[in-house]
Amino acid sequence: MNKTLISTLILVITLCVNANAQGLLQEKNKFTHQDTLRGSITPEREWWDLTYYHLDIKVNPETKTIAGKNTIQYTVLKPNQVLQIDLQEPLVLTKVTQNDKALEIKHDGNAHFVTLKDQQNIGETNNVIAYYEGKPREAIRAPWDGGISWKKDNNGNDFIASSCQGLGASVWWPNKDHMYDEVDSMDISVTVPKGLMNVSNGRLKSVIDNKDETITTNWHVANPINNYGVNINIGNYANFSEVYKGEKGDLDMNYFVLKENLEKAKEHFKDAPKMMKAFEHWFGPYPFYEDSFKLVEVPYLGMEHQSSVTYGNKYMNGYLGDDLSGTGWGLKFDFIIIHESGHEWFANNITNIDIADMWIHESFTSYSENLFLDYYYGKEAAAEYVIGKRKNVRNDRPLIGQYNVNNEGSGDMYYKGENMLHTLRQLVNDDEKWRQILRTLNSKFYHQTVTTQQIEDYLAEASGLDLKGFFNQYLRSIKIPVLEYKVEGKKLNYKWTNTVDGFVMPIQIEINGQSQWILPTSKNQTLKLKSKNSKVVVDRDFYITVKEF
Repeated sequence: MNKTLISTLILVITLCVNANAQGLLQEKNKFTHQDTLRGSITPEREWWDLTYYHLDIKVNPETKTIAGKNTIQYTVLKPNQVLQIDLQEPLVLTKVTQNDKALEIKHDGNAHFVTLKDQQNIGETNNVIAYYEGKPREAIRAPWDGGISWKKDNNGNDFIASSCQGLGASVWWPNKDHMYDEVDSMDISVTVPKGLMNVSNGRLKSVIDNKDETITTNWHVANPINNYGVNINIGNYANFSEVYKGEKGDLDMNYFVLKENLEKAKEHFKDAPKMMKAFEHWFGPYPFYEDSFKLVEVPYLGMEHQSSVTYGNKYMNGYLGDDLSGTGWGLKFDFIIIHESGHEWFANNITNIDIADMWIHESFTSYSENLFLDYYYGKEAAAEYVIGKRKNVRNDRPLIGQYNVNNEGSGDMYYKGENMLHTLRQLVNDDEKWRQILRTLNSKFYHQTVTTQQIEDYLAEASGLDLKGFFNQYLRSIKIPVLEYKVEGKKLNYKWTNTVDGFVMPIQIEINGQSQWILPTSKNQTLKLKSKNSKVVVDRDFYITVKEF
């Protein structure tokens, strides 16, 4: 099989995978009672605010089981006596206690409604302890289908990891499984067989020898964290580290890799500090200095787990050695290191309240690849890369999904979304202003959950542009604006077609090599030209279709 055909097949597989992440990116028109329980802020969720988790579990590779408990601390916001805890079958929530009292649990599929005995007074901080056990769903095509990957490394050692974006963290541990409420801090205690080590989020506080052929690793997360960002990674790891001199001082950067890959990783992971330098320039300080930054090797492609970014790109540049843009620029960096680390700013720092707004995570993060290239190779290289990825856009459905039912929008949130942002950069027309817009975005919404409307409003205010029609066009419709034009003698006729109501966007063109802005509308407009049959070229940095009529 020739190299070109292999690359084409890899790209086709990649697009299919990106379009069906964990089974949630495909179109879905009918939603169930369980979808609503999972995706909405139910009355049993809204009355209490998460403050702290302590997840304390034992992982048994031989039986592929997990058993343990999660202490869930919360502040009472308003009166209620019923609390919703989420845990997905086939795991079993065996018991919930408060103040050493066993509580009644009403099981409704993956949602579990716990009736509290003690009065819940507004302003009080209380906790419940949720005990569980069983065989969690096994991930077969992680990270696309979600669950626990139970694998072996090349030396026969257990190699285990969690991944659960979209599907939900409740696929492997009990929690309040909705994006709107991030826990303020967390401890993660994981017991595994000796010879293995668990790496989770935050900083390692201790390793305890249990004298029974197991060890327990204790990790502490000091910052707010979304549920799907919590992870376990279990393997026969080697560790190396460095200190990065960042915008907020010294940042510990730790790397956990299979022992056989140690020397290879020391060379290949040089992309990590390069990433940090570029992204702190564009987005502002890394949002989790207190928790360090880690890259952790796993038996699947990778995921953006907060302060514990997982890596499985086989120590190759590009996406498993392929360039998603087809331009060659995608082979200048390791896609997983750059993309998944970009999520530290967009997904982990700024997090969508409802998964319907997941474009906030993926569009900005895909765009971060472009900005990484811009930082090291220049603006034109970055433009070629992002424009090259337009061929992957399907325009099958809008980027925003349906709210309150755990429904993501189109997989176009990656390639179309990044090209939308690249277009917005052209409209801002001031690269330093654009950089400050992105940096302020991360400081304004620091450690917050947000809605699409908040992001739209901020970008409009910061840019000084009317962007209502712009976002309606690119986020809420599948139409790509068409600029129709025709040169007749000393006249240029032009107009927009295939646009939504209220779409307004100026565009830059060249007439005989001279750059100028025009403001098309849905009605035909005429521009006088200095000479007959002038050559008109539309700036390719705008994500539109150009058609001569």
